Amino acid sequence: MMPYIWLGVVVLALVVEALTFALVSMWFIPGALVAMILSFFPPIALWVQILVFLLITLVFLIFVKPLADKFLIGKRTPTNADAVIGEEAVVTLAIDNIEGKGQVKVKGQIWTARSADKDITYEVGEVLHVIAIEGVKLICKK
Repeated sequence: MMPYIWLGVVVLALVVEALTFALVSMWFIPGALVAMILSFFPPIALWVQILVFLLITLVFLIFVKPLADKFLIGKRTPTNADAVIGEEAVVTLAIDNIEGKGQVKVKGQIWTARSADKDITYEVGEVLHVIAIEGVKLICKK
């Protein structure tokens, strides 16, 4: 009977991991597999199986998870949108927040733009700095 319970733990962990894909439950699988193997040997008590399950899971959480996070998740790579923050932008269509219009050219790309200060407008040809991104609009100021 116990092998089926340990198998159930493995299957449940796999299902949760497949649904989340966030390295959440896979750490229980090795411990459950070892406990399942131990359950095939009748002299090994249930408390030993549980202890082995917990110890192996703890070892994987402490030592393997940080490595997996480092290599599988890796470092966040900035997108092209992130790369324009802090860059200079040239106004190609006058920026007027009240009228809801404005465009700038940054690194050869045309972006919809708004002024960081809602009452300030900018004319074509002015050079601004991109300070943020809101949705698909660049927020700019002098």
